[in-house]
Amino acid sequence: MDMTMTHDHRFWDRIAPRYFKSPISKPDIYEEKLRRTQQYLTQDMDILEFGCGTGGTAIRHAPHVSHVHALDISQNMLDIAAGQVANAGVDNITFERADTADFDAPEGRYDAVLALSHLHLLKDPAAAIVKARGLLKPGGLFISSTVCLGDKWSGFRLFIALGRLILVFPLVRTFKAEWLRKQVTDAGFEILDDWQPGKSPAVFLIARAR
Repeated sequence: MDMTMTHDHRFWDRIAPRYFKSPISKPDIYEEKLRRTQQYLTQDMDILEFGCGTGGTAIRHAPHVSHVHALDISQNMLDIAAGQVANAGVDNITFERADTADFDAPEGRYDAVLALSHLHLLKDPAAAIVKARGLLKPGGLFISSTVCLGDKWSGFRLFIALGRLILVFPLVRTFKAEWLRKQVTDAGFEILDDWQPGKSPAVFLIARAR
């Protein structure tokens, strides 16, 4: 897919090596999200991941499904991800450089769509949730982990806006967890798992297409 390079593309390309080398900040929470997700995965599932980054989560889920199709806007992220897949000996992941908003696939193509640490980085997160619903088979799963800065971090808005103005930060949306939940249910999902660990601003949801 041919995409015009934007500030966000360049930002993620630039930080890809550092992002890859950075340790997971809260590995216990990350492992719990993996565990909760894998309770719903089966060997015959074909899944799609929005914003896969350097591919770490796709690699962890790959043994539990038939195939993972992973998207990201950053070619540098995807290059690192491809190297990780080769090192892991995984053969059921394909990567594609694609923007979530522009990605095209047949309606009802996937058994699950993942959007992990991704929706708050999109221009229109509500549209991405609706898009995920359209890409899913009846009863398919939408699994997301989303930073909801509108709840307790409202002062962050000015900081983020200034950072974006001087081209230091990528786009970051600030919205509340209740807004996110409403977008998920309004898009035609039933929320099966709703977890917000401790004081974390990240809300982890597993929802089933109605």
